[in-house]
Formats: sequence, structure tokens, C-alpha cells
Amino acid sequence: MLFGGTVVNRLGTMVEPFFGIYLTQARGMSLAVTGLVLSVFGAGSLLSQPLAGWLADRVGRRATLTGGMLASAATMLALGYSTSVPGIVAGMFVLGVVVDAYRPASQALVADLVSPVDRPRAFGLLFWGLNLGFSIAMITGGWLAEAGFLWLFWINAVTCTVFGVLVWRAIPETRPEASAHEGGGFREMFKDRLMLAFVTVNLAYTCVYLQAFFTLPLAMKDLGTSAYGWVMAVNGLVIVFVQPLTNGWLARRDPSTVLAAGFAIVGLGFALTVFASTALGFGLTVAVWTSGEILTAGMGGAIVASLAPPHLRGRYSGLYGFSWSVGSLITPLFGTRLLEAGPVVLWSCVGALGVVAALGQLALGPAIRRRSRLVTAP
Repeated sequence: MLFGGTVVNRLGTMVEPFFGIYLTQARGMSLAVTGLVLSVFGAGSLLSQPLAGWLADRVGRRATLTGGMLASAATMLALGYSTSVPGIVAGMFVLGVVVDAYRPASQALVADLVSPVDRPRAFGLLFWGLNLGFSIAMITGGWLAEAGFLWLFWINAVTCTVFGVLVWRAIPETRPEASAHEGGGFREMFKDRLMLAFVTVNLAYTCVYLQAFFTLPLAMKDLGTSAYGWVMAVNGLVIVFVQPLTNGWLARRDPSTVLAAGFAIVGLGFALTVFASTALGFGLTVAVWTSGEILTAGMGGAIVASLAPPHLRGRYSGLYGFSWSVGSLITPLFGTRLLEAGPVVLWSCVGALGVVAALGQLALGPAIRRRSRLVTAP
């Protein structure tokens, strides 16, 4: 049910990729105002993951996921009909808070329902569903946008509602209660040095991976926007067709080792961008780092689930998601600065950062394996 709802939801995820175009074309905003509005959305996303993680542990996984989806649906419709700048800014902030609030609850649900040995495969399955739905949404969203952006908001709102109702009707609450001797809250989580180290390593990786969405299109600007679209389509195609074939095999391997290998390959793929000058060349580099992305699929969630006490799985998942939100804010800042110094500087530094993240993950591997054995021990 969770997988099916995720696919349906991502099939309707048509608004976010077209925010910039919508604000400039449909609402007539300048580029400066558009940038401000998008930054407000990013500020909301910073609050989203910790807040949703706390709610998943305190209120429940099912209520948090359903509530986040219904709130996203209502906010989508409000944004679609908003015409004033203050209304759009307020709507974008609220949307930033609620649109990804389902992630910590979803990850906690998987950790609650699936045995540790099967978690990498389960998280990998959700990863594949996200990419399958999003790939279709990108194609249909571009076509529907020509008929009117309001269609995108309505479809996104409907699929959010379907996902929320499906979870509420079909999935029971799985939140474990903390016993009297167990601590709770963020204080206990922030005392977990291993989790904090893992999140720091993951933040380094996000600053590598997110270059695909911030600096890669700038590096390809001379080839045109259509070239970037086709190159990024390689990412979706490789994931949709290759990841299901490798999911079961990778799930039987040590998550930390597989994750480190994925970090290194993603870094290598971006480093090879130094030699790319044509759409074909860029497409080949995307195929390389996408193969590394496939290795990382589900492994991060499985590690978080193994580190988190059962009654804090929501908060731990929220902290993991927070590293992605922070990465989305800082990646364009340093990425564009490095690109100004030249493509060689940018892609060499990004590749090196991928190797650093891989080495950091390998260093954490023994401690993560010890913690995992303690969690799964009878």
C-alpha cells in the first residue's frame, strides 16, 4: 500500500519542477522576485523534516503522512488560485513545510513494518517507485502546462489526497511506545554521535549529487535547455530499467560498504564531466553517476533505521532528510562559485568531495555494523 500510494503521488508531482516557469510566465514575476519566492519555499523545507519527524514519533506515522498529504493538496489549490505576491509567498512557505512531510513518516513506517534484513530492498523499492512516477510526471507535466498551469495544481492535489486517504484506510498505526526508561526527544538523538557523523557524511554527498540540478544545467547552457532535458532523461531511464534488476542483490550486501561505493561512483561520474562538451558526452557522465545513485538507493534509509531507537525513528528520519534540505541550500552557493573559476575546478572539486564522502562512510562502517547487530540481536 505504501509503495502504491508513493507511485500515485509521484505521478502527480508536476508543480515543483515547473515553479520557476509558472511564477515568471503565469504570474509575471521578475527573476529577482521569483528567486525570493523559491528561497521562501526552501526555508519552509528546512523546517519540514525535523517537524515531520517529531510528529511521526509523537502523533503517529499514519496521521503525519495523511495530514501532510492533505495539507499539501489544500496548499496546492490555494497556490494555483493565488494572484497576489504576499499570498503566493505565504503559500510557498507552507508548501515547503508540508509537501515532503510524508518522508520521515514513510521511512519510519518501513522500519516499523519490515525486518532489518529486508529493509534495503524495501527502501530501494520505494526509491524506484519515486523515480518511476516522477519520470512519467515530468513528461505529462510539460504537456499539460501548455494547456494551463492550473491543471498541474489540481492533478498534484488529487494525487496527494489519494495517497493520504490510501494510507489512512489501508495501513495501521505502527508507532511503538517508548518505555519508562527510554529517553525521548531531540536531545537523545543529538547525543548520538554516530548518527550525527552519518548525517554529516551524507550532507557531503548531497553537495555532490545535487550539482545535477543546480550547476549542471548552467554548465550546459550553451547546448540549450532541451539538451539538458534529454541528458537528465538518461538518469530516469537508467534507474527505472536497471535498479529493479540490482535491488535484491544489493540488499544482501553490507549497506555501509554499498553506500560508500555509490558515493565514490557518483563523485567519479561528476569528475568525468570535465571532459564533456557535447550532449552525448554529458549523457555518458550522467549514466556513470546514475549507476552510483542506484547503489545508494535505500541504503541510507536502512542505515538510519538500524541506528534509530524504535520510538525515535521519525526524528532520526527527519534529521536524515534535514541534511538533504541543507544540501539544497548550500550546493548552489559553492557550486556556482566554483563554476565561475572554471568547469575543471568545479568538477574536480565535486569529484574529490564524493571520494571524501565515500571514505567517511567506510570509516563509519564498523560502528554502524556493531550498532546494527545490537539492534537485531534477540
